[in-house]
Amino acid sequence: MKATVTVTLKNGVLDPQGKAIEHALGSLGFSGVDSARQGKIIQLDLAETDEAKARAQVEEMCKQLLANTVIENYAIEMA
Repeated sequence: MKATVTVTLKNGVLDPQGKAIEHALGSLGFSGVDSARQGKIIQLDLAETDEAKARAQVEEMCKQLLANTVIENYAIEMA
């Protein structure tokens, strides 16, 4: 089973990388970008074949390691 975890900063948390991207895009002539936020995608190949069990495992992985739940949100997609 495959899982994709998308981790993004919560609204209101400063995003210096997003600001740098926003500034760089403006410098390159891409006008109209009002805001840029940066995140990460983690792709996992799991041995578990039961989707509910696999999702529960990934949920625990996110809570314990993959996301800092104080400042980050995460979304899990199973395939």
